[in-house]
Amino acid sequence: MRTPLRTVPHEKCALSLPLPLALATRIAPVAVLATAGWALSSGPLAAAPAGHTDATTTGASATPSAPSASAAAATKTFTAAPAPCSAVTPGTVKSLVPGAKAAGKEIPSTDTDARRTCSWNALKGYDYRWLDVSFELSDSDAAAEKTYKDRLTEKSGGGVVPGLGDAAYSVVNLTTEDKQQTREGVVLVRASNALVVITYNGSDFESKKAPGTDVINKGAIKAARDAVAALKGAR
Repeated sequence: MRTPLRTVPHEKCALSLPLPLALATRIAPVAVLATAGWALSSGPLAAAPAGHTDATTTGASATPSAPSASAAAATKTFTAAPAPCSAVTPGTVKSLVPGAKAAGKEIPSTDTDARRTCSWNALKGYDYRWLDVSFELSDSDAAAEKTYKDRLTEKSGGGVVPGLGDAAYSVVNLTTEDKQQTREGVVLVRASNALVVITYNGSDFESKKAPGTDVINKGAIKAARDAVAALKGAR
C-alpha cells in the first residue's frame, strides 16, 4: 500500500491502493470546492522489486581494519530529507497540476530529518488534480530495501520503472464512487537508504470520468524523476 514485472502498468478497478482521505469531499459540488478549498493529505504507498544483496566476508578473508558487514549496512548515503516543495520543478507542477501554486504546501512531520512531504492540488474548471511527493529516510540501505519490498507485497498490477533510483515501481488504479471516477498512480523509488513516494491522481467533475492511465502514470513518473534528482542534489 507487486507482482508481474512489466514496464507498462495496467489499472485495476478493485483498488487496494487508498485514495486521498477526503475523496468524498473532493467529489463534492464544484461551487463548494472552489470556496472551501481542498483538504491536503499524503498517501505514500506502492513500489518496485529491488535486487539488492548485502556483501559478506568470511572470517578467513577479513582483516582487522576491514569494516564489518553490519557496519557497511549501517552507512547512510542520505542523512536528511530534502525540502519536498522544491523537489518538483515549477514546470512539472504546472503541467501536472494546472492552476496550483508552484510552492506547494508541506505537510507537518514529527521528524523532518527522516520524513518530509509536500502536496499540490487544484481545481481548474471541472478538472481536478492532486500531487503528493514524500521522502522517507531509513538508517541503512538494507532497512530501506526491506520497507520497499514490504510495500510491494501490498500492491499488484503495476510494473518496474527502469533507470530510476536503485529500484522503482509504478501502479495505476481506477475507483468509482457515486458515479465519479478517480484514477490514481503511485510510484515508489528506492535510492540507497531513501524512499521517494509519488502519488498523483485526477478526476473530471463535469464528465464524471478520470484521466487516462498513461496520463496519470507518466505524470507520476515525471514527478518521481524530479524528486530523485533533488534528493541526489541535496546530498
